[in-house]
Amino acid sequence: MNFCLNTQLSFPYKFAVVSASTGAGKSIAMANSVRIAAAQMTSVNNLGVNFATCSRLVKEAASAGAKLLCFPENFSFVGDLEGESLKIAEPLDGPIMKGYCSLARESNIWLSLGGFQEKGSDDAHLRNTHVLIDDNGNIRSTYSKMHLFDVDVPGGAVYKESSFTEAGKDIVVVDSPFGRLGVTVCYDLRFPELYQQLRFNHDAQVLLVPAAFTTVTGQAHWEILLRARAIETQCYVIAAAQAGKHNDKRESYGDTLIIDPWGTIVGRLSDRSSTGITVADIDFSLIDSVRAKMPVSKHRKPAEFWNRSV
Repeated sequence: MNFCLNTQLSFPYKFAVVSASTGAGKSIAMANSVRIAAAQMTSVNNLGVNFATCSRLVKEAASAGAKLLCFPENFSFVGDLEGESLKIAEPLDGPIMKGYCSLARESNIWLSLGGFQEKGSDDAHLRNTHVLIDDNGNIRSTYSKMHLFDVDVPGGAVYKESSFTEAGKDIVVVDSPFGRLGVTVCYDLRFPELYQQLRFNHDAQVLLVPAAFTTVTGQAHWEILLRARAIETQCYVIAAAQAGKHNDKRESYGDTLIIDPWGTIVGRLSDRSSTGITVADIDFSLIDSVRAKMPVSKHRKPAEFWNRSV
């Protein structure tokens, strides 16, 4: 077991919010702090092998007292060959997601499943979907990645995610026992306006950033971007990462992180390429304190200020 514990710009997208409640329809009251975990893994082109890894990590997180476990992008599958992800893509009510819903219910834990290959509107496309499942095994919310990775990585490969992926258009926040969650995926991290929207227009307290950064971009930018998003929004950031060599053609940077609203890293595995979890507590009093002492939300210029003619 690899385990680590450390205690307004206008935007042309739609917005969705989901409230958390008990099975009886009552609101869930949040404690002053709550324990969460983030996973690090090396997914392969075998659904069963990846599910077994996720099952083991869920058990570790539950044993550590975590009430939420966040998995990285492509947690359930990373293809070896072009087109493999399209072939295994399923609707959210298919057997793959049903298995993860059962896993959440059996372990009494919420799961953030970032980057599921959801079947798209035609056979040539899928959606890169971040799925939130509650501890009863119910899907509470979904977010489709809106910024697609069409990039010629310096010194690396050329990627064209839009060739097989439909871009999402909805901003998603979810009320939960872990605070108000802003839901994103991987390459979204490079677009701060999305996180500004989640924090200042939709009151997010915790930002979820499941990812599979390349080794080149991860080495250069991963930690810097994550800490910047935490500092500028005064939110916790939970960034579960793919790590290591998936196949002969693909390798991910790793370095799963949990970062507090001051930009301090409070959760990190000792080995950025290993499989395991890191655990930290979401401290709501810290969120309130940081925001009260540095009230950037009050100091921000309104959209009208930036849109005025010069």
